Amino acid sequence: MNTEQFGDIIKITLPTPFPVGDVNVFLIKGDRLTLVDAGTKTAASFEALVSGLADIGYKVEDIEQVLLTHHHPDHTGLLDFLPRDIDRIGHPYCANWVVKDEAFLSSAMEFYRALFRESGVPAEAEPMLKRIQAPLKFSSGESPLTLEIKEGSPLPGLADWQVFEVPGHAQSHLAFYREKDGAMVGGDHVLAKISSNPLLEPPLNYGEERPKPLLQYNHSLKRVMGLPVDTIYTGHGAEVKNANALIASRFERQHDRAMFVKDMIEEQSLTAFDICVRLFPTVYKRELDLTMSETIGQLDYLLDIGAAGVEKNEQGVYSYFSW
Repeated sequence: MNTEQFGDIIKITLPTPFPVGDVNVFLIKGDRLTLVDAGTKTAASFEALVSGLADIGYKVEDIEQVLLTHHHPDHTGLLDFLPRDIDRIGHPYCANWVVKDEAFLSSAMEFYRALFRESGVPAEAEPMLKRIQAPLKFSSGESPLTLEIKEGSPLPGLADWQVFEVPGHAQSHLAFYREKDGAMVGGDHVLAKISSNPLLEPPLNYGEERPKPLLQYNHSLKRVMGLPVDTIYTGHGAEVKNANALIASRFERQHDRAMFVKDMIEEQSLTAFDICVRLFPTVYKRELDLTMSETIGQLDYLLDIGAAGVEKNEQGVYSYFSW
């Protein structure tokens, strides 16, 4: 069985083709039968969903609405496999991704090209850049949102659940919280065994200031610490019971990683790409987006706490230094 029940919350574990492994989706028995997140767009994932629902006496056609914690492919793919008449609910940032809007995806790639160019990524790394959108083949592409929600929006059929915006890992990230029992369905915001990578993503509207995902993520984690959360039902792996202690330890490790970067740029001024290659000497070649997200996040953090400076050369490339 790939299901586990926690009162009116049922976890169904689905396979993914990604290194992170299986993804958890959740069925909530409210006034409307609600599925939170939708796995990857693969036959194996759909078969696991059908099997998990059958284990608890349901079929796919019983689902009345899908809530998305965020737009990443391992959370949205099966929207295309579900009945067309169900409601699909998520943050406005999800809207372009779940239908793979061509104009938006084109502007997103231009965002990455410009960002990586000013970060010192050489022109010969262009093939690595093109891999950024490869995972989208596992995302939905034919299932537009029927309802866009933000913080404080009411959830149809789930009157006792609240919506919190928790950007960082994704610009679209939401968490769903129920005060009466401290339950939070948190997607990838807080995971038990691994730290979520705050990913560089384009702004909702092209031309707006670049989001700073690590700073956003830290702020979002602090918001969770301010809530009486009992259990976080996570997008990958086990549930989190003592969220505040876990988050505090994550803050310490993140600060230590930033100080390691600070030591690098005390010795000499470096571009973000220079630092990325030193931090991830082999991994950057196959996961440039993830490694650059980590690197630029640490630099954003150092700038924010006043522990680093930045300068721009005549070619428009930024270098970072410390003292």
